[in-house]
Amino acid sequence: MMSMDLNERSLIELFNLGGPIMWALLVLSAVGLALFVERALYLHRGQIRSTEFLEGIKNIVRKRRVVEALTVAEETPGPVAAVVKAGLLHHAESEERIRFAMTQAALVEIPVLERRVGSLAAIAQAAPVLGLLGTVVGLIGAFQKFEAGGSYVSADVLAGGFWQALLTTAAGLAIGVAARLAHHFLSSRVRALVHDMEWVGNELLQFLLLDERVGDDGAEEGEEGAPSEGRANGA
Repeated sequence: MMSMDLNERSLIELFNLGGPIMWALLVLSAVGLALFVERALYLHRGQIRSTEFLEGIKNIVRKRRVVEALTVAEETPGPVAAVVKAGLLHHAESEERIRFAMTQAALVEIPVLERRVGSLAAIAQAAPVLGLLGTVVGLIGAFQKFEAGGSYVSADVLAGGFWQALLTTAAGLAIGVAARLAHHFLSSRVRALVHDMEWVGNELLQFLLLDERVGDDGAEEGEEGAPSEGRANGA
């Protein structure tokens, strides 16, 4: 009977049966959806192919075009590019200065990545509690009607309170589960971006300190050891 009744009722009717708590749950779900869409799009824009991006930067720096590499990093969106830009700005300085600059850039980017993600966790906790509040309110209303009607109260009179109790519980749990899954998804994307920043920072530091500077030393030694054109002709 209940399944038939549910099938015969529209979503709007079920929403109205849930009482005023359903409006609060609706607002909560709308806020959660807006937060998820905004954060998902932002994190997607910040996700780049870190390996290919770093190799491109290395190739440009090897050609002694650091300004061009800085321009590429500046025009590339996302936190990984910001860390690379910070390292390139201090490429000729000591290891401590380069590492400090990239660490500071990462510390600026991480809170931006995590912004409003925690709000979804709060919604995941609040929605079931709000649904439970609707359950309590619905049961209180049902018992008030039972008390007012005495032994002659009909099932239809009590049904409204029970509908509110059940619908708000179901809606609160559904919103809580959805918000929890959304929070887990966004948190995993943030962790992936932080991992990319750490990896790219370490790789760039090694390149600037070892590969690139060894290349500079090798070029200088080659210039010093190479015979001049005049001496070669004189020989």
